[in-house]
Amino acid sequence: MIQLKKYGAIDIGSNAVRLLVANVIEVEDRDPIFRKSSLVRVPIRLGADVFKEKKISEENIERMIDTMEAFKLLMKAHKVVDYKACATSAMREATNGSEVVKTIKKKTGVQITIIDGSDEAAIIANTDLKSLIASDRSYLYVDVGGGSTEFTLYSAGEVVASRSFKLGTVRLLEGLVGHNTWAEVENWIKEVTAGHTKIELIGSGGNINKIFKLSGKKDGKPLTYFYMVTFYEFLQSYTYEERVTELGLNLDRADVIIPATRIYLSAMKWSRAKNIHVPKIGLSDGIIKSLYNDKKLPV
Repeated sequence: MIQLKKYGAIDIGSNAVRLLVANVIEVEDRDPIFRKSSLVRVPIRLGADVFKEKKISEENIERMIDTMEAFKLLMKAHKVVDYKACATSAMREATNGSEVVKTIKKKTGVQITIIDGSDEAAIIANTDLKSLIASDRSYLYVDVGGGSTEFTLYSAGEVVASRSFKLGTVRLLEGLVGHNTWAEVENWIKEVTAGHTKIELIGSGGNINKIFKLSGKKDGKPLTYFYMVTFYEFLQSYTYEERVTELGLNLDRADVIIPATRIYLSAMKWSRAKNIHVPKIGLSDGIIKSLYNDKKLPV
């Protein structure tokens, strides 16, 4: 007997807002199967407002209302049984973040939860990471966003340490990340990975997914440190316009991909990792998993 239910996850990031609709297939005597059904991405760069002006602009509030209204209709069309909307770094830091949440709820009925960095890391840990993690190795999971990056160290299949830093692609583009932040990240990574051997990276986020796609590698194969260094230099040899016209990058991806690559490369260097795995999972996938698991809990 097979049962199908659809869940929705809204990820309100500093660079873009996404709606993931996922099929959860329940089969008797088997673990549920999670399959992506639809992914819609709207490039509202909230971080450009917040990290400079400390608040979300009226224009972007209107765009958010329109986007949530559209997402609500899409979820209705997909017959989504439940959803969760999570906002991260930009909404966290906006002085009018709570006010915007109330406005969106009033205008669209969509309830948004603003989560902190540790919540973000915990939700991401709900994903299928366990199936990727070998028990004899240590992994540094790196989720790069527009406003922050979440780092989680796994060893022997368990979480050893987890931390969120205000090191994000939009922040870097706006020149809002100082030397002290980089030094803090470097020290933390070196400290938590000291004594661990055979460390590998697991990368998530739209930028590393795009890098992986451009590499032409088969799914399941990691990218090497040498490849990432070469790719970083290759990207920088193109102008922004050329990255759009010749490399086929979206307008809102062509600028953030360079600082994102720098973050992944730095994490690889400081953790002594030679490979980075790209499983194409992130906050949205974690939200779906946590939603489903909450529904399965006994009342």
